[in-house]
Amino acid sequence: MTDPTPSRWGGGEAESIRAALAGDRRAFEALYRAHSGRVHALCLRLSSHAATAEELTQEAFVRAWQRLATFRGDSAFATWLHRLTVNVVFDHQRAQRSWYRRTVSLDDEGDAVDVLPDRGSAPGDRHDLEAAIRRLPRGARTVFVLHDVEGWQHDEIAARAGIAVGTSKAHLHRARSLLKEWLS
Repeated sequence: MTDPTPSRWGGGEAESIRAALAGDRRAFEALYRAHSGRVHALCLRLSSHAATAEELTQEAFVRAWQRLATFRGDSAFATWLHRLTVNVVFDHQRAQRSWYRRTVSLDDEGDAVDVLPDRGSAPGDRHDLEAAIRRLPRGARTVFVLHDVEGWQHDEIAARAGIAVGTSKAHLHRARSLLKEWLS
């Protein structure tokens, strides 16, 4: 059997990956410590809720542990983990939408009106980009984060989110417009 980790991997992370593939939980814990901050930040940006982001971060690492053998080293481990994390968030959002549709009439769903900033809030709050991103409607927030923050292309976003490329572009336009309004 060949080594599942390509020889082009170098450094301590490669050793942690090899050891984790062999079942070493401490090695995986080192990977967790190295990447948990970025994974959590991505989950928080996409979900806009701290508690949900914590749960999604944990779920991303559980899934990473379960699927570590699928990491081929074609890209950096951080890139693989990032994609896996986005999948975890999308899976969670899909499950939430499904539950919501079963329990609440679609006519009752809120939109951007529900997330507009409070005009009575402190001036500094309106200028906080992270807070403004959290206020965006889910679709606009997801596309904004993946496109403008993470660098994904519209075709990638559309394929993963199950939407049309035009819808992805419309969500991005909406997100930018709302952010410009809120932060000006």
